[in-house]
Amino acid sequence: MGSLFRSEEMTLCQLFLQSEAAYACVSELGELGLVQFRDLNPDVNAFQRKFVNEVRRCDEMERKLRYLEKEIKKDEIPMLDTGENPEAPQPREMIDLEATFEKLENELREVNQNAEALKRNFLELTELKHILRKTQVFFDEQEGGLNSTESMTRALISDDSVRQTNAGPVQLGFVAGVILRERIPAFERMLWRACRGNVFLRQAEIEKPLEDPSTGDQVYKSVFIIFFQGDQLKTRVKKICEGFRATLYPCPEAPADRREMAMGVMTRIEDLNTVRVELSENRKNPLKNAESYARKYAENHMLNNHNLFFTQGIAGLLVYYHAKTLYSDIFVFQERSGSSVPPILNRMDTFEDPPTYNRTNKFTNGFQALVDAYGVASYREMNPTPYTIITFPFLFAVMFGDLGHGAIMTSFAAWMVLQEKPLAAKKTDNEIWNIFFGGRYIILLMGFFSMYTGLIYNDVFSKSLNLFTSHWSVNYNKSTIMENKFLQLNPSTEDYDSTPYPIGIDPIWQLAENKIVFLNGYKMKLSITLGVLHMLFGVLLSLKNHKYFKNQLSIYCEFIPQLIFLVFLFLYMVLLMFLKWIIFDPKTDDVKSSPHCAPSILITFINMVLFKPSTAPSVCDVNMFGGQGFLQKLLVICALICVPWMLLAKPILVLRGEKKEHQLLSSNHVGGENGGIDGGITPATQTPVEGKHEEKHDPTELYIHQGIHTIEYVLGSVSHTASYLRLWALSLAHAQLSEVLWKMVLSKGLQFESWVGGFVLWIIFAFWSVLTVGILVLMEGLSAFLHTLRLHWVEFQSKFYAGLGYGFQPFSFEIILDQAASASEE
Repeated sequence: MGSLFRSEEMTLCQLFLQSEAAYACVSELGELGLVQFRDLNPDVNAFQRKFVNEVRRCDEMERKLRYLEKEIKKDEIPMLDTGENPEAPQPREMIDLEATFEKLENELREVNQNAEALKRNFLELTELKHILRKTQVFFDEQEGGLNSTESMTRALISDDSVRQTNAGPVQLGFVAGVILRERIPAFERMLWRACRGNVFLRQAEIEKPLEDPSTGDQVYKSVFIIFFQGDQLKTRVKKICEGFRATLYPCPEAPADRREMAMGVMTRIEDLNTVRVELSENRKNPLKNAESYARKYAENHMLNNHNLFFTQGIAGLLVYYHAKTLYSDIFVFQERSGSSVPPILNRMDTFEDPPTYNRTNKFTNGFQALVDAYGVASYREMNPTPYTIITFPFLFAVMFGDLGHGAIMTSFAAWMVLQEKPLAAKKTDNEIWNIFFGGRYIILLMGFFSMYTGLIYNDVFSKSLNLFTSHWSVNYNKSTIMENKFLQLNPSTEDYDSTPYPIGIDPIWQLAENKIVFLNGYKMKLSITLGVLHMLFGVLLSLKNHKYFKNQLSIYCEFIPQLIFLVFLFLYMVLLMFLKWIIFDPKTDDVKSSPHCAPSILITFINMVLFKPSTAPSVCDVNMFGGQGFLQKLLVICALICVPWMLLAKPILVLRGEKKEHQLLSSNHVGGENGGIDGGITPATQTPVEGKHEEKHDPTELYIHQGIHTIEYVLGSVSHTASYLRLWALSLAHAQLSEVLWKMVLSKGLQFESWVGGFVLWIIFAFWSVLTVGILVLMEGLSAFLHTLRLHWVEFQSKFYAGLGYGFQPFSFEIILDQAASASEE
């Protein structure tokens, strides 16, 4: 059977390589991605392994490449992604690569240091420019013809305390600088308290943010100037500025000197801008050179961390390999690796379960991921993915059935499929988008099936399509139909044509008051039918597993009673539904075959399980067909017999078989205490048969294990059947929510008959479209998706799927690079 329906056959092999060609061979294995290595030395310290020095060299080169890549992204230099990974370097190329990376890193670090120094100078000049401008405003604000220090003196010292000396009035000193804007309040309080109010502070905000050369962040700063008297206050003020990490700049007192300094600062800023542009262009050269190198150096890591042992110049590795392509791929491997000595593959027998490997493509990969999210299949177990490709979107569509909403979903998925390559090349880190893009084929099929079920339901944005003309004829006039809200469709009236509507539901039901009653019964019975068939299909798939693993005991003790229990009870209930639709006709003249005598299938099923006789009106028959009561009792008794059959048969037969095997082994021990003297074979000389794995079962554990599975299946058959009613519930909820959105939103725009109605409808339609996409497509679609996922994981896969395996993890450079890229994005 193909790998699509069952995992690939894997084998454990011992791979012998020439030690001189070990690097090239393992490198080629990483390119091919064919084998999974096993570590023969899991307890050995990483620093004690053979290739630890080579691994350190690779780690160092990888560190340098990560640094270069970070700088490339910082400068927003486009990195060409062809979708193909370059080949791994050979050992002789490692020295050249190390020298190249060392040179690129040193060049880039030197350029970064120069750029940081230029940024720091530019910041200092920019701050000095703002200081000169703001302080000029401070000085110009003073009044009276006094010079700046005289006016500040009068502002700082009161008139009655001014002491005149022979040298004239008291002169003040000042300092100017910049400080972070958020530190201004605390800075002002500290100056006032430490200097006891003997300083005068003026500050102004710098409108535009400045770039911090160390971190590259944009920060907001303010300019300040502090006036004080005496050297003691000057020392105190400078210490406070130093404590708040304020930057002080020289500021001349004379206006002419300030203007001259400002002109010099502007000239130096223009020169720095020119130098920064040239340095930015020079910075791109090493970055463009670094962008052309690959980032794939994991061969030494695999040789070091996995399974290498050397014997007489030959390296041996334990690997898992595809059994079918084992010998055909080995020749390709030899040719591509360039080894003079052909590699030797030795198949090994083991009791360990091999890894599970299912081949996928871009179409089946999403569905396989859904299955593996529940649990990776056991080795060679039936793979649910091929069946999930059909059943998953179909059960989703039963809940989401709407032709309009399905068309929206299909259009979105079709766009992702058609634009697959350019969208995949963008490699965005948006998790929600990656989920949608990864499941584009799932969404496409869900949209197609939703359009199909929407056509069956005849539901398009809560309206119907009259494709084939309704098979009902209404004999009422327009006023009666529009004003009477209690008109109901009755199939027994003369207005009903006996021929059914060709496809789906007749559109006339959209106008009927009893539409919800009709759809309620229709969708409920449909969900039960689909659920029972889905579970029955899962039970039948378990037969494939039992046959493949040659487990005859499970066929007779598990599969057959499980099938009988499900068919005799729940499939019989489904057949009663179809029988009821066939027997009872609204057009018949026989009262017993009219809908009045149609029994409730649910009540009939409950009475059947409880062995209670059915009841019916006096004019009606109790049973739908002759011998129904006897047949139902027989079916229930057979189903009840299946319970102890599943519970006891397998443990009894297993324990009996072990007992017989033990007696057979004991009877082969001829002799006794003197068996060796009599020429018999002593037990000590016997050796167990290699490759035969004997497992003894504890009787208590065996009965408990079988009891748990029996109870789980019996009770699960009831609960799982009821669980499929979510198909009915979510389908009705989706249809009703769509109808409510139409009546309460879009229909409001159709009430205007003048030209104003077009403008109002345009606005309301936009609002209705947003709600339709946001609620009915996205939220309702996600809800239906999760319910469908539960139906497959629990109700369907529990019948045949164990999911106790572990995935095949081949040594592949492509996978390693993808994982490294994902880790770096996180």
